[in-house]
Amino acid sequence: MNGFFNKILIIDLTEKTFFTDDIPDEIFEKYLGGKGFGAYLMHTLNGLNINPLSPENHVIVLTGPINDTGIWGSSRFAVITKSPQTGYFSHSYSGGDVAEHISRTGYDAIILKGKSKNPIYLEISDRDVTFHDAAHIWGADTYDAEEAIKASLGKRKCGVIVIGPAGERLVRIANVVNNKWRCAGRTGAGAVFGSKHVKGIAFYGDKKRVVAHPDAVLSFHNEWKKKVKDYPSAKAYKTVGTPGLVSIINLVEAFPTRYWHEGKMDGWELISGDALHKNFSVKPHACYMCLLACGRLTEIKKGKYAGLKIEGPEYETIFAFGGLCLIKNLDDIIYLNDLCDRLGLDTISAGNLCAFAIEASRLGKIDEKIDYGDTEGIVELLNKIAYREGIGSILAEGILYAAKEFNMEDMAVHVKGLELPGYDPRFFKGMGLAYATSDRGACHLRTTFFRAELSGMVDSKDTKKMVELFLDFEDRLNLHDALILCRFYRDLYGWEELSRIIHMVTGMDVDKNTLSEIASNIQDATRLFNIREGMTAKEDNLPERFFKEPIGKDNNIITDVELELMKAEYYRLRGWDTLGIPSKNIK
Repeated sequence: MNGFFNKILIIDLTEKTFFTDDIPDEIFEKYLGGKGFGAYLMHTLNGLNINPLSPENHVIVLTGPINDTGIWGSSRFAVITKSPQTGYFSHSYSGGDVAEHISRTGYDAIILKGKSKNPIYLEISDRDVTFHDAAHIWGADTYDAEEAIKASLGKRKCGVIVIGPAGERLVRIANVVNNKWRCAGRTGAGAVFGSKHVKGIAFYGDKKRVVAHPDAVLSFHNEWKKKVKDYPSAKAYKTVGTPGLVSIINLVEAFPTRYWHEGKMDGWELISGDALHKNFSVKPHACYMCLLACGRLTEIKKGKYAGLKIEGPEYETIFAFGGLCLIKNLDDIIYLNDLCDRLGLDTISAGNLCAFAIEASRLGKIDEKIDYGDTEGIVELLNKIAYREGIGSILAEGILYAAKEFNMEDMAVHVKGLELPGYDPRFFKGMGLAYATSDRGACHLRTTFFRAELSGMVDSKDTKKMVELFLDFEDRLNLHDALILCRFYRDLYGWEELSRIIHMVTGMDVDKNTLSEIASNIQDATRLFNIREGMTAKEDNLPERFFKEPIGKDNNIITDVELELMKAEYYRLRGWDTLGIPSKNIK
C-alpha cells in the first residue's frame, strides 16, 4: 500500500544479528502506522506479563505513512514498548528532524529485542545495521552522546536518538532524547534502552516513500503554507509558544501548585510566557516540515546561568518546577530543564517527584531537608535520582514505589503510576476522564481536552454530550499518533483534512466513519494490551485527594460519582462492556 514500506527491521541485540520481515497491507488498513501499528506489534511480539526491563521486552521505533512526504507537521517519530513506569502500554513521540532520517532507512518499524552484553550504539541505514562499542560514551550526558555518535559518522547526514545517565541506570522516568532538546519523554522508554545496553541509534538512508497522489500532496503542502497565517492558534504558537498557557491556566485557577494543594500560584506572572519573552533572548524554533514554530530557543543573558541556551521551557516544565515546586524565577526553571535534558529525565515526572519529596520532607517522612522554592536542593535531588544515590534511588523507582516506601500513598498524585501533567481535573472535568482512561496513565496529550473546556465547547454538567465530544477528540488524536502527526495541528486538520491526507498518501478512500473505525481499532488494541498485562477498570481512576480536597476560590472539586458517570458513558460509546473490556480481538 502506498505510504508504507511494508517492511520491518528486527535487531537481536543478544546475538548481534538482524533480519527483515514483510507486513501485509491489511494490517496498515486496520491500524495505519505509528501507535496503531505499534500496538499490533506489541501484541504479536511481547510475551505475557514480562518484566519491562528484561531482555524479553521489545522496544520499537516507528514512523508513519506521512513522514518525509511534505505534509506539514509530519516530522515526528514514535517509541513504543512496555512501560517500566506503569507496566502497561508505553508510547511517546518526539519532533526535531530525526523522523525523516528514520523513514529513509526504508522501514515502517525498527524493533530491538534481547540485550547486548556490553554498551553499544547502533548505526542503521537502508542497507545495513552496524553494532558499535559505546564504552567511551556510556556515562555521557545526552548532549555529548549525540554529538559523539554524529561525529563518528563523519560528514554523513543522520538522525540520532540517545539516552542519558538516567536511562543507563534504569530510572523509570528516563526518556529518549534527540536534537538536544527534543524528547520521547513519558513512561520511561529511556530505561528500556538502558536495560538493553543501547546508548543510542543513528539513522540514515536514501529510501523514499511512494505516495498515491504526489500532485495532491504538493498542492496540499502549498495550500497550507498560505492558509496557516489565518489561524489564531498558529499565530499564538509562533508568538509565545506553550508558555502562554501559564497565564491562562492560572486565571481559571487550575494551575497545579504546591504539589496539587492549590490551583493558582502567587507570583505566576514571574514565570509566564510574557516574562520569558521580556527577560530572555527568545526566538521561535520549528521542527523540520513545520509551519508553527512553537519551540522557544531561549538564552539566558545575565546572572549565574548567563550563556545557557535551551529550546524551552515548555508549559509542562514550567508547571512541574514552577507550580508544583514553587520556583518563582525562570532562570532556575530553565536551568532545571537543561539539567533534566542532559540527564535524560522526563520533566513532568521529575517535577512531580521533587514536589512529592518536598512534601515527604515537610511531613518528616524522610530525613532529607528540602523545601518549596529550594532550587539547589532540587538540583541535588535530580542528580540523585538520575544516578540512583540515597533518596534518589527510591524516587528513581517511580511514584508508586516511593509512595509506599514513604507511607504516603494517600498523598501521591498519579494514574496507573504516571504522574499528572499541568491541568487540574478538579476544574477540567473532561481532563479527569482523560487521565483516568488514558492507555499510558495520566496524560494530557491523548485528548488535549482542556482546550474544549477552556473554549466553552462543552458543558461539564452535560455528561453525555461531553463524552461524545471527548471521543471525537480522542479518535482524531489516535489518528494523529498513527500518522505520527504533530498534536498542535489538531486545530488545522479536522476530519476532512485527515481524510484528504490519508487518501493522497495511501490511496485509501476514507470518510469520517471509516476513520473513526480505525481510531477505535487503535484504542481497543492498546486497551486489550493493558488488560492482558493485568489492568482493570479500577485503575481507570483519579487520586483520592481530588475527590476530597477542593481548589480555587470556587472550591472546585471532582466527585467519584461524576467520574463514574463519565466512565460509564465512555465505555458505552467505545462499545466496551461495563468493566471496560472491548469485544474485538487483535488480528
